[in-house]
Amino acid sequence: MPTFDCPTCRKSFTVEHVEDAPLRPFCSHRCKMVDLGRWLDGTYTIRGDEPAAEMDDPDRDSA
Repeated sequence: MPTFDCPTCRKSFTVEHVEDAPLRPFCSHRCKMVDLGRWLDGTYTIRGDEPAAEMDDPDRDSA
């Protein structure tokens, strides 16, 4: 039986079949929405490369 750990509340849950956990890796709709809210409010971020300085220059000739 597959076991999952909810990334939001850290609760472990086991299901008969993987298909029985449609919200996986989350244990509930609430935990899924909490996670989404954390992405939207900036709690979670993904670091990226800083944009090149020439791309930020509005006076740059586009031709």
